[in-house]
Amino acid sequence: MAANIFGRYVWLIEQFRRYDRLTYEEINDLWHKSGLSYGDKDNLALRTFHNHRKAIFDIFEVEIACDTKGGYKYFINNPEELESDNLRIWLIDSYTAMNQIQADRKLKGRIIFENVPSGHKWFDVITDAMRNNQVLHITHHGFGKSEAWNFDIEPYYLKVVKRRWYVLARSPYYSELNRKKNKEKGGDRPENVYMVYALDRILDCHPTDTTFHMREDFDINEYFRGCCGIIHSDEAPIKVVVKAYHGGPDYLRTLPLHESQRELVSLNDDEASYFELEVCPTYDLYQSLLAQADQIEVIEPESVRRQMQNFTKNLMSYYNK
Repeated sequence: MAANIFGRYVWLIEQFRRYDRLTYEEINDLWHKSGLSYGDKDNLALRTFHNHRKAIFDIFEVEIACDTKGGYKYFINNPEELESDNLRIWLIDSYTAMNQIQADRKLKGRIIFENVPSGHKWFDVITDAMRNNQVLHITHHGFGKSEAWNFDIEPYYLKVVKRRWYVLARSPYYSELNRKKNKEKGGDRPENVYMVYALDRILDCHPTDTTFHMREDFDINEYFRGCCGIIHSDEAPIKVVVKAYHGGPDYLRTLPLHESQRELVSLNDDEASYFELEVCPTYDLYQSLLAQADQIEVIEPESVRRQMQNFTKNLMSYYNK
């Protein structure tokens, strides 16, 4: 019953995201057509609807307001704030899909979802530690390492990138090591070192009795500014221009390589389109570019273009054997 009620909340949010403004009568009509009413001919009672509005605000912080002067139409107040919150949208979209699968037996087995092999067994442990500011002791076996290592981390953020969950954490060990080196030998090594660990590379994880204070001056958006994935760069983002051929422009328009991407005015070439990005040239960027290597060309800067040439030479060496 509780899950069904929660499903109603998500369903209502989704209707307003889809149709923008709806009267109570229109909501009832959509309710009967949705499959979630399970054939129930009764309406969604007005009192129940208002209770759902309150619950939606309490749970999702989404306000469903009413325009009394515009025909008593209901709508999401400040929808741009909701749409810019990737976590809330992901949760709503995920539950919306589950709603439909459960409500309509005909869809069972006809919606295929990609598995995310990301060590979900540590998700609750890490989020609990984040909530309570507890230091975690983990056993981590990184790719290319001959053995696993045990160390403490201060978990700051969780992030999902390309089907893999990561935890961004402050490293007490490396932070203290840099502090000592600065004191003994001088220098300007960062006294707060942040590392990123894939959850599926964690072999063990448990909270310690030690707590930490999350640094108030840490800005996650600034930390990943210009980054196309999970790899951080201390360098400032640079302008990268790519030329897209054939079906490439449509793919870039619908699935940008980075949030900074913008399409440029055509440069007298009817067969191609140009896009500009403000990004850090990390390995994540090159992976994204190589994924569409047969449809895009890096125009500038020369350093990024040259690196793409190196990747291309390596690829040719594999296939020319």
